Amino acid sequence: MTSPLQPRECKLTRKDKEGYGFCLRLEKHKTGHLIRNVIQGSPAETAGLKDGDRVLRVNGVFVDKEDHGQVADLVRKNINSVVFLVLDEKSYEKAQKEGTVLEKLGQKSETQHPLEHPPPATNGEPAPVPQPWLCYLTKDGENSYGFSLKTTAGQRGLFIIDISPQGPAAKAGVQPNDRLIEVNGENVESDSHEEVVEKVRRSGNQVVFLLSNKETDWHYNRHNMPMEREMANLKFLPHKPRTIELKKGNNGYGFCLRMEQNCKGHLIKDIDSGSPAAKAGLKENDVLVAVNGEPVETLDHNSVVEKIKESGEKTTLLVMDEETDAMYKMAQISPFLSCHKTMVSEAEVLTCHTEQENHQPRLCNLVKGPSGFGFHLNAIKDLPGQFIKQVQKGGPADLAGLKDDDILIEVNGVNVENEDYENVVARIREGSNRLTLLVRAEEAHQHLRSENPSAAATSMSAPPHDYSNDPPPYTEVQEPQRLLSEAHQTASSSSSSSTDSEEDDTKL
Repeated sequence: MTSPLQPRECKLTRKDKEGYGFCLRLEKHKTGHLIRNVIQGSPAETAGLKDGDRVLRVNGVFVDKEDHGQVADLVRKNINSVVFLVLDEKSYEKAQKEGTVLEKLGQKSETQHPLEHPPPATNGEPAPVPQPWLCYLTKDGENSYGFSLKTTAGQRGLFIIDISPQGPAAKAGVQPNDRLIEVNGENVESDSHEEVVEKVRRSGNQVVFLLSNKETDWHYNRHNMPMEREMANLKFLPHKPRTIELKKGNNGYGFCLRMEQNCKGHLIKDIDSGSPAAKAGLKENDVLVAVNGEPVETLDHNSVVEKIKESGEKTTLLVMDEETDAMYKMAQISPFLSCHKTMVSEAEVLTCHTEQENHQPRLCNLVKGPSGFGFHLNAIKDLPGQFIKQVQKGGPADLAGLKDDDILIEVNGVNVENEDYENVVARIREGSNRLTLLVRAEEAHQHLRSENPSAAATSMSAPPHDYSNDPPPYTEVQEPQRLLSEAHQTASSSSSSSTDSEEDDTKL
């Protein structure tokens, strides 16, 4: 009988003077070579290693029964890259109970279903985060969209197959085996095949799909994240909002802004020939989405007019034509997201650099609550100090600014980086109901370590060590049983409205 166990192949690649970013452990009451303390952003995390994984093979060599020191040496001999075959903790323990011959698993790993785990990854440049994506299919005179749907046993949703090479689906960016998540903004993952087919047929000559693939599914499942259209990549959508830069002329911008009471939104009307609006590319019946980067879809007419006036002699408008408007409404997504995603990406880059450059420790003052301080203290081999884990949301530690994986530097003003675990626990207990901790983020610690390798030992570059006397990882400190857990007008600069009017119109 073929084993249902699914080992994963993880290829780690590191740069000069960089560690792999994990600990290899033997632990009491556990079997196998364990992966522990996987550092965020490290080659280990990028390759897919997870805490608790058991190493079965190193570069094809079966090591489950080998001495720990020999396995560690085998890893160290690989200066720039190493390939692990691993099993997650639950699968490994299941295999042990069932008497599975683990050595045979490695011989079958290449035939595993790719949905269960990602393909081997390396850590050259950070890979972009996988995203679901939106596709807009139009028949354009064709009798069909040029694809079929199928169900797959054991997997949620329907999958795209039999895509016609020059059909509407292919032209829209749909790929074979894409998983269908939404049809026109409505989730169909739990719908039957017949129900989905009927929804596509009812859509007529245009339809919008939200799609995913195996890699994207794996990423969102791994991080326990919901897959929503607001997260979608919009690069396949054929119609985009337009950014219009306007500089006011002697007679204003040269267009009317009209608010119609038919859900069409704020419309561009009566564009003067030769005006700044005409020269900048504004079109009759364009829908206004944003003014100077601020969305206006939900604002009333007068508020939008005021935003434009406040701009002075220049203003920036985000607009879209009627066809683009119809597409976004079909997808049930705001067109403002098309420009907002760009701004978010830039902000994330800036935030990332800011965090990387801020390597200062943080002082956290805790006052014990009814359930303690609200965190666990962990001790992990070959890294200095102690580690913060399981910070309870809303607890004293969380409110004080402690974060998971923070490295503890001082307790009540005393440096504890080189103290053993029991002494640190004693100092915390001595603090009674108040506790002052100096901590440093794990990322900052790794930066300092790269700047000064002697400041902290690298777990995968240290010499072989006897782990029998090490404190167990993820140790919980408790006291006694819980210490740390816890109107229409064309005047050039005015507008009016009436409760009985059906539309507002302002000349700008």
